Amino acid sequence: MISAYNLLNDLPDAKIDEVTTDLMSAQGMRLKRIVSHGQTSPADFWYDQKEAEWVMVLSGSARLAIEGETEERVLTVGDAVFLPAHCRHRVAWTDPECPTVWLALFVDQNLDPMIPASV
Repeated sequence: MISAYNLLNDLPDAKIDEVTTDLMSAQGMRLKRIVSHGQTSPADFWYDQKEAEWVMVLSGSARLAIEGETEERVLTVGDAVFLPAHCRHRVAWTDPECPTVWLALFVDQNLDPMIPASV
């Protein structure tokens, strides 16, 4: 079945809670659209996922804190980050004025995902 859509059209209202939409899944991977609108990770909470995650900002902006890094990473339209499995991170800020739309690909660590150095 062929499915076509625009990930930036008809966005859900995420002013109260972040909204996650499953886009695709297969053995060892999941693709999601995440819409944030001012949400952050709870204080002192760190994601520590058994999956690797590649995430890209499609619209809006955000800041990620990654354990061991002294400065938060600022992400704007087109920016992407690869987080290996068990890379502790948290969402420090998302734009409260407009939706931040993320595309997130989660990959089972047993598939040994890597990003080429030339990207």
